[in-house]
Amino acid sequence: MYIKQNELVVEVESKESPLWWQEKGLSYTATGYGKRIPTRYMVCYNGKWRRVYCAIYSNIGTCYIGNLRDNLIVN
Repeated sequence: MYIKQNELVVEVESKESPLWWQEKGLSYTATGYGKRIPTRYMVCYNGKWRRVYCAIYSNIGTCYIGNLRDNLIVN
């Protein structure tokens, strides 16, 4: 996976680490939409494993780590 911070793109190690409710096939919200939906992926950024979150509305989502305002976008 890649993390884009402003104009800098960094390749990072990633792993699949589903949460208990994801393993049971459940959704985080009833609609599936939200600002901070946890995904089943984690990335190693600055020596720490961090959960990838997704802000998803309508038919498009943006995956990120930290806070969305930190602008650490995951591709």
